[in-house]
Amino acid sequence: MSLHSAMIFAAGRGERMRPLTDVTAKPLLEVGGRRLIEWHLRKLAALGIRDVVINTSHLAAQFPQTLGDGSRWGLHIHYLDEGPVPLETGGGMLNALPSLGPDPFLLVNGDVWTDLDFAKLPEQPRGDAHLVLVDNPPHHADGDFALGDNGAVQAEGAARLTYAGIGVFRPGLFRNWRAIVGEVDGVDLRPPRFRLLPLLVDAMHRGAVSGQHHDGRWVDVGTPQRLGELDAGLRRA
Repeated sequence: MSLHSAMIFAAGRGERMRPLTDVTAKPLLEVGGRRLIEWHLRKLAALGIRDVVINTSHLAAQFPQTLGDGSRWGLHIHYLDEGPVPLETGGGMLNALPSLGPDPFLLVNGDVWTDLDFAKLPEQPRGDAHLVLVDNPPHHADGDFALGDNGAVQAEGAARLTYAGIGVFRPGLFRNWRAIVGEVDGVDLRPPRFRLLPLLVDAMHRGAVSGQHHDGRWVDVGTPQRLGELDAGLRRA
């Protein structure tokens, strides 16, 4: 695997997970005897990735206190504290690019769990991004994007799937980001705050987003109920 770096989104407040997230950052909650984010760190290390960027905001100090420098997994963790208000997905990724380097990198949301083998992801996406899509869960029945027979991901389409919060991205996705994002609140801040979705949709219209369907296990660990169900299932396994 030629992917050398990865980013884990971990800056969210976790409102739907309260009161648990009043005292513990969501990616640091435990399922199956490990913290959610630790499942990702172990898989990234097994893949041969060595540099991992974790963006933080809510309870930011807990991450280095809990995870350290990453050496226990053979990783080097870079923490980017975005302050009390997170930069959202686009701003957070843009802010992390200097630490991720010029090559494609793996991105995973810190609040999902999956049995996906990361080695099945492409080392070199054919466009600006390659997304993992899953069957729509009950709480997101309408899905996000459509996956064509040719592997292209489109913003429109009848048979829609849900973005798993996992993908491989090229820094080039952020070419002309300011013009694509337009005038939204936070875009003129330093560093800017904006969503990743407009950049993805623009790339989809250019035919620059590919994808794959993961039909295995995947959980958006967004509520205490789903956390408890996942924990029980992993402990039974």
